[in-house]
Amino acid sequence: MQSWSNTSAAPQKIGVLLFDGFSNHCLANTVEPMRAANSLSGKTLYDWAFLSLNGAAVRSSSQLPVAPHGRLSDFSGDMLVVMPSYGFKDHAGWQTQSALRAAAKRFDTVCGMDTGSWLMAEAGLLEGHRATIHWEELTSFAERFPDVQTERERFVIDGSRVTCSGAMAAFDLVMFLIGRDFGQALALEVAQLFMTRDSARSHAGGATPAGRVVNRALAVMQDHLEEPLALPEVARRAGATQKALAARMLAELGATPAVVYRRLRLNLARKLVVDTDLSVPEVALRSGYGDPAAMTRAFRAEFATTPQALRKGS
Repeated sequence: MQSWSNTSAAPQKIGVLLFDGFSNHCLANTVEPMRAANSLSGKTLYDWAFLSLNGAAVRSSSQLPVAPHGRLSDFSGDMLVVMPSYGFKDHAGWQTQSALRAAAKRFDTVCGMDTGSWLMAEAGLLEGHRATIHWEELTSFAERFPDVQTERERFVIDGSRVTCSGAMAAFDLVMFLIGRDFGQALALEVAQLFMTRDSARSHAGGATPAGRVVNRALAVMQDHLEEPLALPEVARRAGATQKALAARMLAELGATPAVVYRRLRLNLARKLVVDTDLSVPEVALRSGYGDPAAMTRAFRAEFATTPQALRKGS
């Protein structure tokens, strides 16, 4: 069962290893959800540093220059993200291999984004592991590394080795990690911020019938925040009985449909409090509460503050 809320977990220290030709899209989809998780939680849940092998500046495939925080050899942490993207085979020499093998001893997890799996495999870090890569390279990857169990998935997590197939999948992977490490409540809030309904789901969960039912229910809830539907109607529109939806949502999100629906509505209320000049009664109506006092009580229970106090402090 997934955890609904776990923002007291230890912060994650992330190293992002960039090479010339890295994808801006992949980098943004990796870092921006982490930035949003920090912002929405009001805590430093993720602390990341941009790295290169020698500490020198690198340029993306679209010529965006990035000045790293330092050399790979000077950093350690919870996860190293390897991001070469384009021209990855030019970076697969012995220096990269040696550096990655050494880094694997200093970082708890090594993650290959996009074509980073190739560099990890060349360094011997994926031998005996399940892994994926950008699907254009999947066949050649499987032929080049027969000791790696190659899978056509958006991302694969196999112990301390994580691999991801591309820029869009990078967003899905980081959303999954946010939910796993800090709770699905935060993952859903990040998903709302980026206006996506199902990226808080794991790929495996979203691909199953149970996962699809949960995703449909989330979409129904999201479409009816101002005028909430009764839970039996949410279940009906999601294609399940109320009992089945409750069981599936509890397994997928670690919370009941009532708790999830309330959090979605209160997330909207908090955004309206911070980003608009609407009165508290107007905020209550926009988030599906006919009684402002009831909304304020729910708000305090969820966020440990009131709308008025939050607005004064923002």
